[in-house]
Parts: sequence; structure tokens; C-alpha cells
Amino acid sequence: MNQYKGHPRHGASDQHGEAHTREHQLWSRRDFLSATGILGAGSMLLGNIGLKAFQPTPLMAALANGSNDRILVLIRLDGGNDGLNTIIERGNSHYYNLRPTIGIPDANLWALSPEYGMPLATNALQPLWDNGMMKVLFNVGYPDPNYSHFRSYDIIASGSDSDVVVNTGWMGRFLDNEYAAFLETPPTVPPALQIGVQTDLVFRADAANMALAVSSPQEFYQIAQTGQLYDTSLLGNSPRELELAYVRQTANAAFRYAQTIKDAYSRGKNQVNYPENNYLAEQLAIVAKLIKGNLGTKVFMVHIGGFDTHAEQLDYHLSLLQNLAESVKAFYDDLAYGGNQDLPKNVLGMTFSEFGRTIYENASLGTDHGWGTPMMLFGGEIGNGFVGQYQDLSNPDPYGDPEFSVDFRTVYSTILQDWMGNDPELVNFVMGQPQNTLPGLVPAIAPALGDNEKCALLGHNPHPNEANTMEIKYAMLQDGPVRLQILDTAGHLLRTLVNEYKDRGAYTFRFRPADWYITPGKYQYRLQSGGQVFQRAFSI
Repeated sequence: MNQYKGHPRHGASDQHGEAHTREHQLWSRRDFLSATGILGAGSMLLGNIGLKAFQPTPLMAALANGSNDRILVLIRLDGGNDGLNTIIERGNSHYYNLRPTIGIPDANLWALSPEYGMPLATNALQPLWDNGMMKVLFNVGYPDPNYSHFRSYDIIASGSDSDVVVNTGWMGRFLDNEYAAFLETPPTVPPALQIGVQTDLVFRADAANMALAVSSPQEFYQIAQTGQLYDTSLLGNSPRELELAYVRQTANAAFRYAQTIKDAYSRGKNQVNYPENNYLAEQLAIVAKLIKGNLGTKVFMVHIGGFDTHAEQLDYHLSLLQNLAESVKAFYDDLAYGGNQDLPKNVLGMTFSEFGRTIYENASLGTDHGWGTPMMLFGGEIGNGFVGQYQDLSNPDPYGDPEFSVDFRTVYSTILQDWMGNDPELVNFVMGQPQNTLPGLVPAIAPALGDNEKCALLGHNPHPNEANTMEIKYAMLQDGPVRLQILDTAGHLLRTLVNEYKDRGAYTFRFRPADWYITPGKYQYRLQSGGQVFQRAFSI
């Protein structure tokens, strides 16, 4: 008889009846509001399809940094993943005493090491582990945990303390820093792309939406195949159809990423068989195709739901883990197809979940909301091994779980600094407070010295043949809107010299101050393009 069955946290267990139902209803209502465009800025709803552009988030700005080719793929395990049945400490009698029914026998594990194993259902991951393409972080969490799906996910997405409400995401804050001119001169390539989850706090910033959220693979296929989201070709000439055509054409024109997505999707190819009837695999197949088609997006987010395993957990949870393992394996096989070993080296996958599960099974042969949960990292040349301390099961407390081992914010900070090459000062700014990092977690790259991928302000010089005239030179490395302006020394806008859509290339603007009624003095000129800002001082 297991003395630890049941759960004392009110609302955390399905046995708490109405309180637990209310907690899930809160989560469901929020998802519904997001899905219908009622919640949050930057949403558009036409028909029954929601189109959303992400607000900037901290991780995304780092990832969108054009100084390297590294890409991040976030894999959300929605519902709270049970870490003890994902990574098992082999031969631990306490584990089997706490989980007499749902514990996984050692005979049903494949070996990560002599001490730890994973269920045979996940054996698709074994080649990644053996080839140094997988790491495990034990017992990831945060102090004073919250056991509500809704609130705990907000903490994980924002990077906040548990008693502080932050309305921006860690990636959103980063992108906000990187794309200071996103609203004025947005890029033609989405800095981030999310498939399969409605607008997510991870990507939210104060002023703008920086990433594209597509609610389903089916919606994405419509964009990728036609270059537009709404079909206008079959509409007739009736007043209603003409009005509908106008609304759809307006939406398609506003959907600025459609053509670049279509082009990349056409160039890229899936060259392995992905598992069938697997929603996560379908999402990752799209991501692989866009990466191989050189879309240019640096951050992707996919998800797999169902991890809230309060009852009859054993077989169902193993099925979820199998879907995860087979999807990730197919994704990296696809990236490496044809001997292309460099591509997997530049793509880092990271799982995350809002919390873990209790160390003991409950009376419904499941687990309730608990503290720490493992993270898994995937990618070429990251090595294999373990980070952090496994949960101590030797002296279980019926009123609480073992304390977490790795703070999730140290993982975020390490990825921002080492994987994406950002200075510690910027990382601390994005995270809101100084953070430790985990040396050796991922291959470190030298910090960037500036991002000139999208555009660059090269400078100015006197015109060689015309008096009282100067040349302002700039370059664009991708097509898109560009704005060149004159400001006073306090930063107030005086004149707009260029405000149009231009093809990639090098440009020289002939600036004669008298033609713009600019008198001698000190000024600044500013270039905005690709969501970025370049600015220099000059004198007339």
C-alpha cells in the first residue's frame, strides 16, 4: 500500500473536484480568448481562422541575431511532464515503492548510463544520445512553485519570480531590443515562427508582435502553397462576395511574410519519412523544410499536449514520449540527410514544460501537479551527459516534492549567451536580473560585434562633384521597406528623405540640405530597415 497516494495541494489533483475543474477552466478560457483574437494585441480574426503576429520576446531577439546561423527550436510539453517516468534512476527501490503501479521496470529501459535510463518507448532517441546529440537537465524548476497550469506557465514563459507578474516574455524582450524599428520598417522574414499553439506569452513584448503564430499545420500549408492565407479566386460578383474578396485581399496584403514563407517552403524538401498520425512530427517536418529552404527565421516553437496525466498514466504517457522521441529523431535525420552534418550542428532543440508531477502515484494511477521536471536538449556537437541533481526519493515528504535542482532561468541565460552569442550585460537586461549560466551546456560562440545581416548604414561623404551636397550610403541585404531620416541632436524628426520598399542592394542618397530647408549645424541621420535601426551624427 502506498502511503503517499493523494495530494494535499488544493486544486492540483483531479480528486479535488470542483476546485481542479475551475483551474482547468481558467486555462481553457484563456486559450479560447487567445485563439479567437479577443485577448492581446496584434490579432486578426477572419472567418474561423486566427492570424497572429508575436509580440517581441527575450529569447527571440538573441536568436534572430544575424551574426551566426544558429537556430533554436522550442518544444513545449503542454500539461506538466512527469520527469520520473521520463528519466529513471535505475535500481532505485524508493522509486518503485512510491510508484508500485506506474513505475517502469528496469527491463523496459534503454541505458543512458549505468545509473539512468529511458523507457524503451523512447529508443528512437538512443542514436542521438550515442552520437553526442542529446543532454538531460535534471529537475528543472524555480523557487516557491505555483501548481496552476495557467500561472506556472506564465512564470516559465516570462522568466519571472513566482510572486511577480511580468506581462512580457523572455524572448519578446530580447526581440524588442533587436528589432527597434519593427513597427516602422518590419522585416520580410519572420524573426520567429510558432506552429500549433495560440499566441504565446514567450513572444510578447511591450509594443509590437515580433513573431508569426500559425494556429495549425493546415493553416500553414495554405500559406506555403499559395503565398496567401485566404483564397479569392472562387468568389463571384455578388455584393456579399465582392465585400468578402476585399476583406480577404486586405488580409493577404497585410500578411507580409506569405511570399517568403512560400518561397522557402518550395525550396526546402523533407527527405525522410516522418511518423504518421503524429501531430508533433507534422510540425517539425514543416520546420525542417523551412530551415532547409533557407527561410532565415532563427526561432521556431512547436508543441505536444496531453501531459496532464492525473489518471491511468502509464501507457498514455509512454505513448506521448514515443511520439516525442520519434518526431525529434526524424527531424534531425531530415536535417542531416545526404551527409549534411553541418546543419544539425546549428539547430538546437529544447523541451520545456510548466512543471513536473508528484513523486508518488495517486489513487487514480496517475500523478498530480509537482515541482521539477527534466529538460532535454538536442543538436549536433552538444555532447551527451547530465546537468543538475536527480530528485532525492529516499525521504519523501507527503506534503511536498523534493526541491528543484536547476533554475530554468539559468538555462535561458545560457542559451542566450552561449548559443546565440550575446553579451552577459544584454542577457541580464533581458532576464531582468543577473543570472548564472551553465558552462559547457551548449557550444559557446563568440559574442556578436553587431548585426549587419538585414541592413547597414555605411556612412556619408562630400559629393565629389557638387558643392554643399553629401552622399549618404547604405546597404540592404534583403528586400523590404526602408526609411532614411534627418533628426536634430535631441533625436527629434526633421525630414524623411526615403520612405519606400527597395530591393536588396547598395544605395547612395544625394543629400543637398538646402533642398530640404536644413540650415548649417549638427544633426543625425537614421536608417530603419529590416526592423532594425542605424544612426550616425554629422555636421552641415
